[in-house]
Amino acid sequence: MPNQNHFIKLPLVIATQLALFSLSVSAQDNTAEKDLERIEVVGKYTVNENIDTATGLGLSLLETPQSVSIITAQRIADQAFSSINEVVGQTVGLSAKQVDSTRNTFSARGFDIDKYQIDGVPMAWSLAGDSGETITDVSIYERIEVVRGATGLLTGAGDPSASINLVRKHATATELTGYVNAGIGSWNNKFITADVSSAVTVDGKVRARLVAKKEAGDSFMSIASEDKTVIYGVIDADLTDSTLFSFGSSYQDNQPEGSTWGGLAAWFTDGTQTNWDASVTSSADWTYWQSTNVNTFANLVHNFSNGWQGKISFNHNKNTADTKLLYVYGMLDKQTGIGLEPWPYKSSGFSKQSSLDLQLKGDFELIGRSHEFVVGALKSKQEAETDTYQQTSAYVGVGNFYQWDGSYPEPTFAATGARQEDVETEQDGFYAATRLTFTDDLKLIAGGRLSSWQREGVSWGVDANFGDDSVFVPYAGLMYQVAPAHNLYISQTEIFKPQNARDVTGKYIDPVTGTNRELGLKSALLNGALQTSVAVFQVQQDNLAQNTLVPFPDRPIEMIYAAADGVESTGFELEVIGQISDIWKLSAGYSQFKAEDAKGTEVNTDHPRKKLNIFTTLDIAQFVPGLEIGGGVSWEGSQYSGIGAKKLTQDAFSLVNLMARYNVSEQFSVQLNVDNLFDETYFSQIGFFEQYGYGSPRNVSLGVTYNF
Repeated sequence: MPNQNHFIKLPLVIATQLALFSLSVSAQDNTAEKDLERIEVVGKYTVNENIDTATGLGLSLLETPQSVSIITAQRIADQAFSSINEVVGQTVGLSAKQVDSTRNTFSARGFDIDKYQIDGVPMAWSLAGDSGETITDVSIYERIEVVRGATGLLTGAGDPSASINLVRKHATATELTGYVNAGIGSWNNKFITADVSSAVTVDGKVRARLVAKKEAGDSFMSIASEDKTVIYGVIDADLTDSTLFSFGSSYQDNQPEGSTWGGLAAWFTDGTQTNWDASVTSSADWTYWQSTNVNTFANLVHNFSNGWQGKISFNHNKNTADTKLLYVYGMLDKQTGIGLEPWPYKSSGFSKQSSLDLQLKGDFELIGRSHEFVVGALKSKQEAETDTYQQTSAYVGVGNFYQWDGSYPEPTFAATGARQEDVETEQDGFYAATRLTFTDDLKLIAGGRLSSWQREGVSWGVDANFGDDSVFVPYAGLMYQVAPAHNLYISQTEIFKPQNARDVTGKYIDPVTGTNRELGLKSALLNGALQTSVAVFQVQQDNLAQNTLVPFPDRPIEMIYAAADGVESTGFELEVIGQISDIWKLSAGYSQFKAEDAKGTEVNTDHPRKKLNIFTTLDIAQFVPGLEIGGGVSWEGSQYSGIGAKKLTQDAFSLVNLMARYNVSEQFSVQLNVDNLFDETYFSQIGFFEQYGYGSPRNVSLGVTYNF
């Protein structure tokens, strides 16, 4: 059962929400909910578009019975976000941990996020994002949508954490428009972005958009440097008044040097904890972690005369990774600095996925009322290969790490690689959902997905032939409009994940299931410009394979597993986002959860249980013409990793960020951003193989933008 304390608090929180009626222009009239979703939203931190990320029904945020957060293009610009990991760190209820200079892990509600979408089409990450997925640049996206909880209806297999949907920019302008942004920042960082859109034909029915970005610079860590190139192009064509065709492709190339693999040694041989300077790195000057991403897509959307809409989406994605790295591990003597061991590593690999998504949705009449329905099908195939290259040169020790400067001799590697990963994954899904209108105020969403997920091949010496067919994933949500623009909802969503583990009979254990139960209240205030939400949730993961530590008699290298109840997470989330007035924008959110396994032991303790994100801007042009200022704070509660004497702890910490934008003219502006204003020292991750890494110290960027 859900944690009762959270539900006891809920009436108080709902009462607080209802007290905000006085802020809402629409709270005093009889504006219907359906009309509300069509009004023009004023706030630049909110959207007035309907979304498909959670249900596929094309509902507004107010009507979606799950926790959804949107990071808009304006928010991205205000905080000068560059990569998706920065966005995740500022999103309500989500946590980002930097494993090393390339990889990041994301989590929500106590579970890892292992999936994302591009324009609603599910995509798979490689292991820990080692092909650069978690450092995807955000310059080519109009907004980023996050649905928290289980999202199996549309995403298929995965964990009950969240789904991140990257919504591409499209060519909507019929006249030449766009911007150029360039600037400099701390650690010799330089960047330039151009975003240009225009009609291709005289009648404006064929339009094109091009985005290009270049960013390069050093790091607060010695040796390391980054070099990133991004190119994106799309053509949107109105084939008829009712048919839109889109075709485009994006390319991102990451060419870093001095890349880290893992973090810094956390322990001395005497059992005490190390305390390195944030600039210290364990990489060598010859290391690199190069990655590329190429994504090509084609979409066809047709609006039928009866109001229904059909959509066909094809997406092909390929990630490549080429690495030459050095892993430094172990414990060192506190006096001599000796004791760490080197592990040089070279690899190359790729992951490519092709997906076809079909969808049909529209309204239908039943018993004198209008209802909505959606049906869809998805088929995807992913191939992944990784080769590693054996070191052929003689072993060279690390020596005194206190004197480490990255000049460790570059080893030689074999010319031919050994195949470590060679897997093929196929996923099929058929889903349907409907929203039934019982009364003007009471609506039910019900649906389900029939999924199949199969993997074949070998992954790092482990047999990878497993999967599940015809797994049914249900979806249900009930929403009641307690007053105009204030919706109370309850929902239950699920997701599944196949397991590569066998029981005592030799049969693969059924997939682990994740169930999310959620109770919440959503409100749209100030004519929709300001949105608030509160949710209490319980997430359960069941049928989790547990190692019995007993081997199979005929396969002594393989252990017998048994299914058991897994992790339960309970908590709540609050969010207020939008435009309070013509000059004041606000994004604020707080999340808190408790995650334990079936024995009551805390799990994933290196992720913050409590998290607060606030960012706000104020246009003070009435005092200083053209000036807009902003700032915020990101606070994380304490977290730890390990047990006993080897327990790494990160105390609660706050990061303060500031921004200022001066509009020299209607077209030209200058923007200053300061992150980690008070130069807080904190860990970016703790406990990754008994290592840790530091987060970014205070850093500054100054950019100029020309709009046309």
